Amino acid sequence: MQLAVFSAKPYDKKYLTTARATELDSAAGIEILYHEFALSPETVPLAKDATAVCVFVNDNVSAPVLESLHENGVRAILLRCAGYNNVDLAAAERLGLYVANVPSYSPECVAEFAVAMVQTLNRNTHRAYNRVREGNFNLDGLLGRTLHGKTVGIVGTGKIGVAFARIMAGFGCRLLAFDPFENDAFKQYGTYTDLDTLLPQSDIVSLHCPLIPETRHIIDEGSVSKMKPGAMLVNTSRGGLIKTRAVIAALKSKHLGGLALDVYEGEGALFYNDHSGTIIDDDELMRLTTFHNVLVCGHQAFFTEEALREIADGTIRNLADFLHKRLCDNALVQSAGLSKLARRDSAPIRI
Repeated sequence: MQLAVFSAKPYDKKYLTTARATELDSAAGIEILYHEFALSPETVPLAKDATAVCVFVNDNVSAPVLESLHENGVRAILLRCAGYNNVDLAAAERLGLYVANVPSYSPECVAEFAVAMVQTLNRNTHRAYNRVREGNFNLDGLLGRTLHGKTVGIVGTGKIGVAFARIMAGFGCRLLAFDPFENDAFKQYGTYTDLDTLLPQSDIVSLHCPLIPETRHIIDEGSVSKMKPGAMLVNTSRGGLIKTRAVIAALKSKHLGGLALDVYEGEGALFYNDHSGTIIDDDELMRLTTFHNVLVCGHQAFFTEEALREIADGTIRNLADFLHKRLCDNALVQSAGLSKLARRDSAPIRI
């Protein structure tokens, strides 16, 4: 059988070609085809003759794409990520497709990156780095705040949210959290409350929830206005959690004190590729880059050796479950003929 991997980068090839993957390849006669292009209606023909496709966060796995894949013989969709907001699960179930993700991989890697963004923006280390390289050792404009004693609001307390809470507790911060599905693991670090209470009390608000209809634009004009004046907003989860125009307006009015983004609402056409030699026509993203108190990265919080190894191993295990017709713990939609799992409907606010 053939496995078509879309949005493939050199590191994907390296970690998918592990000892585990090689063993599975030789046992099942799997041919892996790597495509640098994202999956889209235009690139579906690249999956012709493939039994399974492997996709990433910005691939298009909408109903029309799934229907085309099914027509081309594809029977399994393997996500090498936790989020699945780009997949039409209802259409996949209707077509009898198997869909599985990697729901948990090194949650500390994302939490640590969120903390790194907080401290970079708070202590202006990125600006200091550039200054010193030019021989400028002036401290004006680099003033930060001590994290100890500050209130940190965490939206979403799954494994990543709890890992972030653990680190921030180590700084001596007071922790508040909002999550409709309370996690006992968080309660040793802080207190649960509602979003309307969390926002005006928090010096830092960090988002750690998946993108679903209930969380899309959870940060909009209304919620931003409730935030503490001068607070910092951090998002390492999904770009669609934030309404970009709302935070731009809050930055311009100086109500929002800082914004750290590893994800962006319109990232699909830009992230993971080099656009340095072209004109980027995304006016909102370009406006964000003009603020001195905004830090934007290219969706790299997951990008550690440990996480890539766990993602590759999880993806291969999901493929093995499909090939051997086993129930898969990571299945969002099981193969036709197997009992459907409802895991995608549980704890929808956490990641």
